[in-house]
Amino acid sequence: MIFVTDKGRMANNIFQYAQLYAWGREHGRQTVSMRFAYKYPDFKIAHTTYHNTFVYLMVKLLVKLHLLPVITFDGTVRQEELEKQMMSHKHVLATGWSVRYYDFFIKYKSEIIDLFQFVPSVRRKVNTTLQQSPADHLRLGVHIRRGDYKTWLGGRLFYEDEQYIQVIRQFAALHPGKKIDVYLCTNDPQLNIAYYQQQLSTMNIYYPSGSPAEDLCLLSECDYLIGALSSFTLVASMYHNTPLYWMSGKLEPLKASDFHDFDYQSRHFDEYFNQCV
Repeated sequence: MIFVTDKGRMANNIFQYAQLYAWGREHGRQTVSMRFAYKYPDFKIAHTTYHNTFVYLMVKLLVKLHLLPVITFDGTVRQEELEKQMMSHKHVLATGWSVRYYDFFIKYKSEIIDLFQFVPSVRRKVNTTLQQSPADHLRLGVHIRRGDYKTWLGGRLFYEDEQYIQVIRQFAALHPGKKIDVYLCTNDPQLNIAYYQQQLSTMNIYYPSGSPAEDLCLLSECDYLIGALSSFTLVASMYHNTPLYWMSGKLEPLKASDFHDFDYQSRHFDEYFNQCV
């Protein structure tokens, strides 16, 4: 059994666990997510075998007593060597953000998506929100990332309201004749929704103000996604391979070719981040 754990937030945990789940499937090893064993009940995986508080606490104790080997993917040891270690132990805890198995991820993506389906209560709430949008409207999901982004990487991925609004306008210009419904999801409790509605008066602006899982579910059902570079929009794109544009660095005029699906973005995720460091 490979017990997978890492720091970071919900979408980080999904993306990192999925890498090792895919590797485990390819090599006949079962995996358990430590984070989804206790912290995120809004996903199907949290209600599957071994994903419970007892297993979480037991593994934590075994690690503390040095009875369970820990393998860390932090870039200091060749990944091939870490794979040998995982294969040589019946049970192991794996951690670290740098683990990547892109080909296996894509190969087992349908299984990963199924594991991270949203529980019915989340799905019902999101469906109620989406019913406001007529079928012939174009749904644009916008993730406005604030909070830690103000200081992380020197604030390189922090954007003001005017910059988000500019990009949304450019998106609308790429789709003349289409009615645009914009769904704003954010971790900024002080977001000035009225300002967005005023500046984007030709569009329908929705602010569901949901939980992180509800926001992720909502974004996953949009036709296009825009947001500052993050795993949150990447995972939202995963469910339906939704075209995604990441705001990073100096913002250039938006083009249709700037949008890429999950399969492309997941392979280039680290490249984008390295450009920001």
